[in-house]
Amino acid sequence: MKLNPDFSIEAASGARVIIGLDEAGRGPLCGPVVAAAVIFPSYDIDVPVIIRDSKQMTAPQRACAYDWITQNTRWAVGMCSPTEIDELNILWASMRAMERAVENLGIENAYCLVDGNRVPNNLTGMPVVKGDSKSMSIAAASIVAKETRDRIMADLARQFPEYGWDKNAGYPTKSHLQAIEKYGITVHHRKSFGPIKKRIENEIAYD
Repeated sequence: MKLNPDFSIEAASGARVIIGLDEAGRGPLCGPVVAAAVIFPSYDIDVPVIIRDSKQMTAPQRACAYDWITQNTRWAVGMCSPTEIDELNILWASMRAMERAVENLGIENAYCLVDGNRVPNNLTGMPVVKGDSKSMSIAAASIVAKETRDRIMADLARQFPEYGWDKNAGYPTKSHLQAIEKYGITVHHRKSFGPIKKRIENEIAYD
């Protein structure tokens, strides 16, 4: 298996315009789910930074790659709020966030390479399982999505320092769960997710 993604899938598609799509934030208990859409100007472009699955990169590597990607590609992000996640469920909220990212690019009739096993209903393209380790466009999107979401959670952590969101990004770590137990939930928590739903049910039971 290739250790790093390249443009092989993009070139083989034969499409004139390729959008790489990925999302970040399915698993956390709070905050938005964020999707990113990235278009490289050329498959011959010299990429001087590490671009691969964002989960396999260090924070400094991601920050460096994010800066290069946002300066040298056409890109956009789309989000779904915790309220929308509760209304749609996390799968469909992720699909909606991807659709919004493509809408925000303002390009019609583009072909999307989507990380995972399905393409959002309103988009044209193909799913690529583990695409962020295979396609350069998807890998770049994964970096933009994760870096954007991490920065959002760091901003929220300044308003709600008790929960450590700048360190746990909203994931159900032991310290985050302990903070929920001690301080309760916020408007940024996803009420349909297990630990949050249980907390709400317990509060109702003891009223």
